[in-house]
Amino acid sequence: MNDFTKDMANALFNQDKINDLFRQKLQQAVNDLLESELTAFLGYNPYERDGWNTGNSRNGAYFRKVDTQFGEIEIQVPRDRNGMFHQHTL
Repeated sequence: MNDFTKDMANALFNQDKINDLFRQKLQQAVNDLLESELTAFLGYNPYERDGWNTGNSRNGAYFRKVDTQFGEIEIQVPRDRNGMFHQHTL
């Protein structure tokens, strides 16, 4: 069994725990997707030498809260140094 399956089995008897589990997993999935979008936009993974002297690089993130049916999640929207990255996920 993987961790998600174990967590789900433990949470099955309590609706609040299930919602918390889904909220946490949704938050992680959205943040991973946004980071992957920036990686695809820039054309290199974080900390790779390929990104040196390309004229654009990662430049932190800003935070937003989004309401979902499982509760509020906090997403980290990554930025690039030139301000050209516009995410398409949200």
